[in-house]
Amino acid sequence: MRLILVGMEYTGKSTLCQGLMDWGHENGIHHHLDDHFSIPDCQMLKSEKDQQVMKKLPEVLKERFQRFQIAYHVRLINKYEHILLGGFHIEESIYGPKYYYPSLGRLAETTRAWEEGLPSDTILVHLTADRDVIVQRMKDDPHRYQVMPESDIEEMQEAFDLEYRRTWIKRKFVIDTSEMTPEGLLEVFLRESIPHLDTRDLLIRQAQSPSSSSAKR
Repeated sequence: MRLILVGMEYTGKSTLCQGLMDWGHENGIHHHLDDHFSIPDCQMLKSEKDQQVMKKLPEVLKERFQRFQIAYHVRLINKYEHILLGGFHIEESIYGPKYYYPSLGRLAETTRAWEEGLPSDTILVHLTADRDVIVQRMKDDPHRYQVMPESDIEEMQEAFDLEYRRTWIKRKFVIDTSEMTPEGLLEVFLRESIPHLDTRDLLIRQAQSPSSSSAKR
């Protein structure tokens, strides 16, 4: 599967990415995972020192770096048959001008322009959650480098909803994670993704072991 998982902070994007990685390993599928489009990158940059350096970059360099890495990952989503991209170009179109480089005022490349280069079998999954749930998750498991303040929750919900409606990606669906456990989220994804699979991925899914396939029911 070629998957782009989007949603504002605390909706379960990284949780679903990890669940799909584990599920893939259990079923002989290796997904290329890139869930490092937030600033600072906490997937590839392991030390707090490096993370702080990235966080303190001038805005013009942040914008350029983000634009270059999105362009590179458009290439990767065409290269790999099994790839998970967390946030990616849609997250950047929202967080970038708002939080990373607000003084620049606009994106150098439009969100739709990136989508022109995506494979036709790309699947977009939009994760959502109720405001009160987001607030509680912020309290229960605060992120070290939280991007979105509590005061912006409604604005971010509207922004992600709008980008989801505007996207040119044809294979897409929404999951409300408000009342889901990590295991439940994976199960719902496996079930809801079936109508959006191409022939190759559908055959792979059907060839899974009975124990793995039971998650779809």
